Amino acid sequence: MALVKYNNNSISAVSSAASIPSGAMTHIKTLTASSSSTLSFVHGSSDVVLDSTYPIYLFKFINIHPATDNALLTFQGSTNTGSSYGVTITSTVHYAYHDEADSATTLAYSSDDLAQSTDFFKFVGGTGNGNAESSSGELWLFGLSSTTFVKHFMSRNNYYYGGNYSIERNTGGYFNTTSAIDAIQFKYSSGNIDSGSIKLYGIKDS
Repeated sequence: MALVKYNNNSISAVSSAASIPSGAMTHIKTLTASSSSTLSFVHGSSDVVLDSTYPIYLFKFINIHPATDNALLTFQGSTNTGSSYGVTITSTVHYAYHDEADSATTLAYSSDDLAQSTDFFKFVGGTGNGNAESSSGELWLFGLSSTTFVKHFMSRNNYYYGGNYSIERNTGGYFNTTSAIDAIQFKYSSGNIDSGSIKLYGIKDS
C-alpha cells in the first residue's frame, strides 16, 4: 500500500482520500464434523476456493474432538483436486505443556516431524476423547497455486489431554512440489472426527 502524504495543515481539511481496504480476510467455507472420517476442502467443490485468488489461506479449527482417545489430527494436500492425497512433506514440530496442578512442564521437539514423506502430517498432538477434551488453533498455507516454488505452511494450536494438561504445539514445513495444491484433507490418526468445525479463509494482498 502506497504512503499518501497530505499537504493540508489540518487533517480536518482533507476533502477526500482513498478508502482503506476492508475484508482482507474472506470466509470461504466451514465444514462441521459429525462422526466424520475426513473433512476435505477441494477447489471448485461446494464453493471452495483454493487457487490463485488468494496468496494466503488460513484454516481455523474450533473444538475439534476425536472419537478415539489420544488420536492426532493430521492433514495432507492434493495436486489433482482430491483424487489422491500424498504430496511430499518436510516439516518440524515442537511443543510445550503445563498441567493444572502446576507440577509438570516441558518444552520439547517432537518426532512427529516428516522428512520427505507422503504421510499425513500430525500437526495437532494426541487429544483426549473425553467430553470436555478438544483442540483449537490455526493452519496457514502460502502460495498454493505457485508452479515455481514449494508450498510453505505453519500452524499453532492448543489441545486438552488427560483431564489436566494444556499443550501448545507449533509446526512448520513445506509441500515439496512445484505443482499447485488444490485440495486439503483433515483426518485423525485413528478413528473419526467426532465433532468440531474447520473454517477456511482467504487472505488478500495488502
